[in-house]
Amino acid sequence: MLLVNTEYIAGKELEMLGLVKGSTIQSKHMGHDITQGFKTLVGGELKAYNEMMNEARALATKRMCAEAEALGADAVVCVRYASAAVMQGAAEVMAYGTAVKFR
Repeated sequence: MLLVNTEYIAGKELEMLGLVKGSTIQSKHMGHDITQGFKTLVGGELKAYNEMMNEARALATKRMCAEAEALGADAVVCVRYASAAVMQGAAEVMAYGTAVKFR
C-alpha cells in the first residue's frame, strides 16, 4: 500500500474511493507513568511516551491501510495524523486519508 501526504501521485491518474481511517488509544502501565512523571521534574526526553506514541501511530496506520485494502485501494493520499490526550497517561492517535485506485 502506497501512502503519501500529497493530493496526487506523480504519473498516476487516481480514482477516489473515499475516506479511510484508523485509530487506537494507548497508555503506559503505572510504573512507566510514575517514572515519566519524575522525569518532568528534571527535563529531557520521555522515552516511554515516545515509544508509546510510535506504537500508536504504527497501529493506526495499519488499521487505515486495512480499511483502504477492503475498498480495493492501491494507495492512500493526503495522509494525516491527529492525536489527543483522552486521560492522564493515555492518548488517541488517528491516521486518515483518501483511498484511491490507479486508473
